[in-house]
Amino acid sequence: MIPQAITGLQCYQCKWMVPAEPFSYTCPKCGKNLDFIYDYGKIAASCSPLSLNNDHDASMWRYLPLLPVREAPENRSLRVGGTPLVDFPRIAKKTGIARLQIKDDTRNPSGSLKDRASELAIQHARELGQDKIIAASTGNAGSSLAALTAYHNMKSIILAPATAPPAKLTQILQHGAQLVPVNANYDAAFDLAFEWAQKHKSYCRNTGINPILAEGKKTVALEIAEENDWKVPDHIFIPVGDGCIISGVYKGFFDLVSLKWIESMPALHAVQAEGSAAIVDSLSDEGEIQTVSANTIADSISVDQPRDGGKARRAILESGGRGFRVSDADILEAQKLLSETTGIFAEPAAAAAYAGFMQAFKTGVFKPDDHVVVLITGSGLKDTANAQKLLRPIESVSATLADVEIFLDNPQD
Repeated sequence: MIPQAITGLQCYQCKWMVPAEPFSYTCPKCGKNLDFIYDYGKIAASCSPLSLNNDHDASMWRYLPLLPVREAPENRSLRVGGTPLVDFPRIAKKTGIARLQIKDDTRNPSGSLKDRASELAIQHARELGQDKIIAASTGNAGSSLAALTAYHNMKSIILAPATAPPAKLTQILQHGAQLVPVNANYDAAFDLAFEWAQKHKSYCRNTGINPILAEGKKTVALEIAEENDWKVPDHIFIPVGDGCIISGVYKGFFDLVSLKWIESMPALHAVQAEGSAAIVDSLSDEGEIQTVSANTIADSISVDQPRDGGKARRAILESGGRGFRVSDADILEAQKLLSETTGIFAEPAAAAAYAGFMQAFKTGVFKPDDHVVVLITGSGLKDTANAQKLLRPIESVSATLADVEIFLDNPQD
């Protein structure tokens, strides 16, 4: 049984309509990715800004009427969503804009925005009668799925590149998931995971091809809108790899415009590492997204073939957004600047969004009355090795007051 508000799924490319049952990952006609289609009148009959104002559930499940599952999990005490949206007036003033907010999704249970997708995927799998989920991951999706399947008493299998940051692999193992380190890149792990799921008739949480994941990620857009009293920002900067996060953010605002809860959509800006910029490059090429040989320190957005690239491209173009390419040096500088000025420690992929914001500031993108949101998607504690590249070596001093004072009087930064 499917939620009443769901009318089916539609291919973003050929517009072919697909029944919601049995569940399909991709379009059976052209093989492209799918969107869930809603009857917004039915949603409006059961949910409104006023009803949300009276809802004391601070998690992503407050938006259940806008999600493609029948029920919320019975146990929601390990809260996913409801992350801080923090104002930074000092930085806004320095960059010549009216308002800067940072949406800090490092505060999710596993330390990344990917928990929103995993939480919804787990509930969807359960409603389909599945108790095991497989996923390919560069680290964050895997550690997210591992943590939340542990919480919900389900099983997970994670295929990840053996070169993924050790902290992320450790997190996966610590939560009891079955980790398969693959001597290949993320794209190869992706194909293997989907092939295994098809062979064993298991649920696949691969980013991009499973339309449930964008639905989970869209809840970050719903929160940004609600926390601003349904007045959306002018710009949102989003780190982009596969393209699923930005396509999810777009879907969230698309739903809200369709419900007439907001008047318009913000400009969604895609920020990619210059060593993995297939989607951003396609904006100037005006053609098919080309496969690249990804090479960047920002492992979470390092992909050769963006599996949700088409929907990401749609999100950028239809929202009036832009694409920004940032170097690894830009990312590391932004990571350190973000930590020093906001107290938020972001992993390199997440810091890319802040690097894109700074690039936009330097190139005159903003107007004085602009309201900007930067989406921080993952914690820096997941990859401390790269953060240390801009820090001085940690040197010890003798345990005497004189040596402490000498050290403090001669800063090494």
